[in-house]
Amino acid sequence: MNTELFIARRLFSSKDSEQQLSRRIVRLAVAGISLGMVVMILAVAIVTGFQQEIASKVNGFAAHLQIVNYDSNQSYQTIPIDENQPFLSAIDSVPGIRHIQQFATKPGIIKAGDEIQGVVLKGISADFDWQFFDRYKLEGERIPLDSSRSDRVWISEQISKLLTLKLGDKFRMYFLNADEKVPRIRQFTVGGIFRTGLEEFDRMFVLVDLRHVQRLNNWSDNQISGFEIFVDDLDDLQPISYEVRSLVLERLAADAPLLRVVNVKEKYPYIFDWLSLLDMNVWIILLLMVLVAGFNMISGLLVIILERTRMIGILKSMGAANVNIRKIFLYLSGFLVGKGLLWGNIIGVVLCLLQYYFKIIHLDPSSYYVDTVPVNLHISHLLLLNVGALAVTLLMLIGPSYLVGRISPEKTIRFE
Repeated sequence: MNTELFIARRLFSSKDSEQQLSRRIVRLAVAGISLGMVVMILAVAIVTGFQQEIASKVNGFAAHLQIVNYDSNQSYQTIPIDENQPFLSAIDSVPGIRHIQQFATKPGIIKAGDEIQGVVLKGISADFDWQFFDRYKLEGERIPLDSSRSDRVWISEQISKLLTLKLGDKFRMYFLNADEKVPRIRQFTVGGIFRTGLEEFDRMFVLVDLRHVQRLNNWSDNQISGFEIFVDDLDDLQPISYEVRSLVLERLAADAPLLRVVNVKEKYPYIFDWLSLLDMNVWIILLLMVLVAGFNMISGLLVIILERTRMIGILKSMGAANVNIRKIFLYLSGFLVGKGLLWGNIIGVVLCLLQYYFKIIHLDPSSYYVDTVPVNLHISHLLLLNVGALAVTLLMLIGPSYLVGRISPEKTIRFE
């Protein structure tokens, strides 16, 4: 039998000191650990949720990877490539790739009444994955892409408010090609309205039948701006990007134009660099909370040792070594820390679930790109937080536990 563990359990469940001041101090230390765990859970859940939400919105508009003509610049007036490429089947079989679809872009100007707005038409075809836009759709139906060319388009709520357009309204767009002096005019109908909260993109993109973009650019039916590739996990983006680049170069036809693979993190570095900076904030919060919890528990341990001075003297007089007595108090501290972590987990998880399901705290989307505080509650995060907090706190308690060695048996037995 582990004698030290047995004694620690008895001390943990003992009510002898219920009315003493030391008991209250220990409870405050446990409450501090609970509060620290609540803050850590909320910090990790909110920051990772915010990163995940913003990244998913950017990827929904621009995809994780794009394959485009090498000579196309960063503008949305692109140089076309052929939709029939020998590398498509090989890329589609790469583990981690979820979907591949065609796209085409064309900048233009919307005119509705006296209001105008510069936008980019994003042409989509029958292989378009509607999952992202279905999630943020406010009203309307999907654009029919299987039959003849459709004049219905999807615009954002922001554009609809700027131009006072409603579902079913018609409006004109003006386009100008480099070799033409007279702008082309097309009339479209609002077939759907969406709101993602990412204003930079909401204000820019309009979804349209890809065949309109082909005609406006004087392209043939098999010419497109490129391919969009979506992956299952953003963390795997870099290795998948390297593999896709290799397949494109290996299987590219000899007479075909040179293509390049654009990574979404390379295309929008300012957004992903900003999201990466949030990781530093989380680490600072975690470090401060663990240190506060550790110092709270140190004060609690010192109070417990002073409270149990008589017991320490008796154990020493019976032949117990200092290391065995230190184990008793470290075990007891572990039980107290575990109690604090348990309550911290319960409160933290409940608060996260309340925010996740009921959207209690709202944000200004123009500043934060989201309507409500996003929450990403993951079991692995909880496990790492608990194990890390428990380990660091107990390590901090090893030093103060050596106070036991300074207690003299002959004096402590008479201690009142």
